[in-house]
Amino acid sequence: MRKLKITELNRLTVDEFKQANKLPLAVILDEVRSLHNIGSVFRTSDAFLVERIYLCGITATPPHPEMHKTALGAEDTVDWKYVKHTLEAVEELHNEGYTVLAIEQVEGSTMLDELELEPDKKYAIVMGNEVKGVQQEVIDACDGCIEIPQYGTKHSLNVSVTTGIVLWEFANKLIKFRKE
Repeated sequence: MRKLKITELNRLTVDEFKQANKLPLAVILDEVRSLHNIGSVFRTSDAFLVERIYLCGITATPPHPEMHKTALGAEDTVDWKYVKHTLEAVEELHNEGYTVLAIEQVEGSTMLDELELEPDKKYAIVMGNEVKGVQQEVIDACDGCIEIPQYGTKHSLNVSVTTGIVLWEFANKLIKFRKE
């Protein structure tokens, strides 16, 4: 096996990305405080053609050099919007016909490996604060909650790692719908 050169990866230009047919998927960051986590979410969202990111509350907005360290320019490709209160973002997406799902450990959550999506729906996922998770009032406004099964002694993952796992699962399923 030969490692591919960056020129062989068929990467989209910024303009091509802006014009690309995005997945019907949005990400809401609910009070995420780490600039590195925010940048990582941008980069992962770029990789999986996420429509847009909502940055809520204390979540910082681009441009910022610390965010850029992990975003590597994805803060310029993925559309984003700042909203002071996360509930406003949830309401806006509901009004646009999105099914909004919090990623949180709650009673009655759906395990990620059991998640079933519908091909004609649009989805948004809410990612919570590094310490407190998704606010209860935001959970109450969502259509449901998704939980990542975990088997060790730690039952929490970094928000950027969680976002990567969840976006992969959504993208994998939504891309299959496009092929059918």
